[in-house]
Amino acid sequence: MFLLLPFDSLVVNLLGISITVLFTLLLVFIIVPAIFGVSFGIRKVYMKTLLKIFQWATLRIERGAKEKNHPLYKPYVNGIIAKEPTSLEEEIKEIRRSGSGKALDTPEFELSDIFYFCRKGIETIMDDEVTKRFSAEELESWNLLSRTNYNFQYISLRLTVLWGLGVLIRYCFLLPLRIALAFTGISLLVTGTTVVGYLPNGRCKEFLSKHVHLMCYRICVRALTAIITYHDRENRPRNGGICVANHTSPIDVIILASDGYYAMVGQIHGGLMGVIQRAMVKACPHIWFERSEVKDRHLVARRLTEHVQDKSKLPILIFPEGTCINNTSVMMFKKGSFEIGATVYPVAIKYDPQFGDAFWNSSKYGMVTYLLRMMTSWAIVCSVWYLPPMTRQPEEDAVQFANRVKSAIARQGGLVDLLWDGGLKRDKVKDTFKEEQQKLYSKMIVGNHEDRSRS
Repeated sequence: MFLLLPFDSLVVNLLGISITVLFTLLLVFIIVPAIFGVSFGIRKVYMKTLLKIFQWATLRIERGAKEKNHPLYKPYVNGIIAKEPTSLEEEIKEIRRSGSGKALDTPEFELSDIFYFCRKGIETIMDDEVTKRFSAEELESWNLLSRTNYNFQYISLRLTVLWGLGVLIRYCFLLPLRIALAFTGISLLVTGTTVVGYLPNGRCKEFLSKHVHLMCYRICVRALTAIITYHDRENRPRNGGICVANHTSPIDVIILASDGYYAMVGQIHGGLMGVIQRAMVKACPHIWFERSEVKDRHLVARRLTEHVQDKSKLPILIFPEGTCINNTSVMMFKKGSFEIGATVYPVAIKYDPQFGDAFWNSSKYGMVTYLLRMMTSWAIVCSVWYLPPMTRQPEEDAVQFANRVKSAIARQGGLVDLLWDGGLKRDKVKDTFKEEQQKLYSKMIVGNHEDRSRS
């Protein structure tokens, strides 16, 4: 037993030295650069190295699949199927013309019209435009994450060893490092905002609050090895306005907040999130609502209006979709934030899924599981575009204004612009959507009947 004491002492000393070296490296290469908003370019070198490895692995798996006659990709990929935009009237006209040869205005009703609605129903079941926006799409290239290509099979020893080495690096090195950084960032955020909250209101408090928030968010960004490219930064949101962006992940907040200073809007939570919210609101005028208040649309609108009317207050950060979409599309924007008459600053966020899927499928994964998946990915790579500010035109209502902003974001981010409500992720289709098709069809029939009566 006494002979083992020197060995135990050596192990303890080595462990202490390793921890010291690790925290020194964290401080010098990550935390200090985050405080001053600079980068040594290590993450970009890391990204370029990963791309070369992915290219080699993809070529090797494709060659091996051909040699063994294995299908490399599933015949059905959970992606986007392009459809020609046609109206109900045009399609029914084509069905009638091909079926009976009669013109559309000859009969009031044709039995063949039923086929249009049957086909649309089957198409919707087979290729639902909404449901597939809430599931991660499978990549055509392999990034050594088994969850991104389920068709990977054993090809060669070298490829399998490379995959196993990647697992060790991600779980045994990157994960502990990222957890330490996330803990550091959150701890500094709670401590820093609490201390700043005790200062009297003024420029000094505002200056310190801004830099505490930016510093902590930048540390949290590095905890995900996030590589972010910001475009058109001269269009960044200004005080007294509203910043609206498409929503893919909860980390959208820190992606934007690491480059700007925003007032957050959200529901009051308990637990750790509640502690963070209470600390943040002491240093910055964030807008938190009770659960019962969130359902009161007029109360929310009034609070937002009071905030934006004070041009000295920070821009409000809002995600009008109300839920996370899988980085392929932009769905319906809720009209509330577009009714209050403030200048809107649109922002488009697009993630690169090669290094890790940022989409949060909240109906499938809890927050802890999601964060574990994020922190065991290679990196989070995304582009952010700040679009020119937009204001509501005199002839526009809130819905039209929201759709115009949504279209601009979709166009810039290369996303599909959809009119569907993201709430369909959990709720059933509203009767109004069903009635809309019924009204279109009845209007077509009744309209033609009235035309014939006048003639």
